[in-house]
Amino acid sequence: MNTFETDAWLPTTKKEVEARGWDYIDVILFSGDAYVDHPSFGAAVIGRLLESEGLRVAIVPQPDWRGDYRDFKKLGKPRLFFGVSAGAMDSMINHYTANKRLRSDDAYTPGSRPGMRPDYPSIIYTQIVKKLYPDVPVLLGGIEASLRRLTHYDYWQDKLKPGILIESPADLLIYGMGEQPLRELVKRLKKGETFGELKNIKQTAYTQITPPPQEPTGESGSPLKTDIILHSHEECLKDKLKQAGNFRHIEEESNKHSASRVIQQAANRYIIINPPFPPMTEKEIDASFDLPYTRLPHPKYKGKIIPAFEMIKHSVNLHRGCFGGCAFCTISAHQGKFIASRSKESILKEVKNITNMPGFKGYLSDLGGPSANMYRMKGKNPDICHACKKPSCISPVICKNLDADHSSLLDIYQAIDRLPGIKKTFISSGVRYDLLLHEYNDANLNRSAARYTEELISKHISGRLKVAPEHTRPNVLQIMRKPPFEQFETFKAMFEQINKKHKLNQQLIPYFISGHPGCTETDMAELAIQTKGLNFHLEQVQDFTPSPMTLATEIYYTGYHPYTLEKIYTARGKEEKLSQRQYFFWYKPELRKQIIQSLQRMKRKDLINKLFGRTR
Repeated sequence: MNTFETDAWLPTTKKEVEARGWDYIDVILFSGDAYVDHPSFGAAVIGRLLESEGLRVAIVPQPDWRGDYRDFKKLGKPRLFFGVSAGAMDSMINHYTANKRLRSDDAYTPGSRPGMRPDYPSIIYTQIVKKLYPDVPVLLGGIEASLRRLTHYDYWQDKLKPGILIESPADLLIYGMGEQPLRELVKRLKKGETFGELKNIKQTAYTQITPPPQEPTGESGSPLKTDIILHSHEECLKDKLKQAGNFRHIEEESNKHSASRVIQQAANRYIIINPPFPPMTEKEIDASFDLPYTRLPHPKYKGKIIPAFEMIKHSVNLHRGCFGGCAFCTISAHQGKFIASRSKESILKEVKNITNMPGFKGYLSDLGGPSANMYRMKGKNPDICHACKKPSCISPVICKNLDADHSSLLDIYQAIDRLPGIKKTFISSGVRYDLLLHEYNDANLNRSAARYTEELISKHISGRLKVAPEHTRPNVLQIMRKPPFEQFETFKAMFEQINKKHKLNQQLIPYFISGHPGCTETDMAELAIQTKGLNFHLEQVQDFTPSPMTLATEIYYTGYHPYTLEKIYTARGKEEKLSQRQYFFWYKPELRKQIIQSLQRMKRKDLINKLFGRTR
């Protein structure tokens, strides 16, 4: 491909638009990320989807929001609407560490250069666009907007903020994965409807001044569902228990097959959240991944490295959704708990495309998804799933209705490994070992799990397998919605046994979190003792970072568990957090003295002896 065959990408400049002979643009997208034409980057997915609908689309990546706004003006007005996204990450997580320190790099920017997007681009970009073009509709999407669609706690401002449409003047918000609502929106715009008439598209949100009619809603032939009216933003500001109560409704409706409309009043306006679309069918998700991506950054970035692209350029995403429901994770809040899996044909087609990429040397870095081994998993009886509102299918126990068959995934691995040009495939996405260890009633499921475990460990690891027990203490793991630590110990033994059988020298790398709601300093000391007993010097660790729309964040802010309204302790201050984090590194000589002093202060000489041996 010639370096400047820019017509292979969606246009990003006026010159590129003119080179196509266009005298108008239907949709202009503003993104907080660099433009990488790859199915892992939201702006590319949305741009290619709109293009497949016959529209003329341009992308303005990382527009300069300071000065004279020339990046917002350079392409003029679109015929239909502007689209705005902060990018593939919430901007505040992108910008700041768990200790609220400004990061020195940005993985979604050429050369990792920081400062190429503002805090809260979803708000800033839409405010600028509406100021310049008040008559042009603005469609807001992306994970930042999706997870902030209702009243939420903002860790970086340390306050409760209203749904993002109160601050962003966008006309409509698409939450979650946007292909289905976007196709419906385009279809109706083509019929001549205006944005003001697009108030009943699933998986969208909007605001209005008057309260919506309180009538039961339901499609023809389906049971009527009544709207869920949340406590207002102002009520939540006054009463944290009301915010906790709201969250339970929000999480349940986000994880139901057939959800209700959710309404919340804020600042004399009403935010209306229409229920989500059903999970994407195989045909629908294939259609998204099969769009004509170049799979490369735009040529304007020639010679510059975009770390987020380098990480995934030789990887393949097999499915969306995650039914783990981990308390600290945003995946199910954005993608939902129901798994949408691609066809074998679509996956193999993408792998073949990768083998033709410049610089490909035969190694696929990942065949994965939000959880690597949930491909094609679903309920045995769909009716049970349709009636379920639990956020997790595997916590506190694995659902008896779950069809956790690993056979299709093994078939994918083996088919890819047989392709010309493929030397080895790695699984880098997280693996749920509880799905592998569970004793199912169906012998076939047990056999497929055992086969998968052996093949994974013997053939698809680049020397290290990363898994996420996250903690060791039962009380913390219960709040996290993670399995008992004994399961990790069982998996570790299995890992070592398979390594020995195949004469391999590989490492198991566990991930852990400190400062999670429910975790005390004593719990962290116990974690250090247990992991020391397993001969681990921990590396992959992090402080808990409250991010919008997770169970753990609601506990962090309110102090209550939304499902039980039980009071839960959480480390909030900097010193409390550092006191917990230090136990990860008990083996460092420079930390030994202060850890001993901390345990002496807590009158836990028994823990000192277990961690360091008997001391004077």
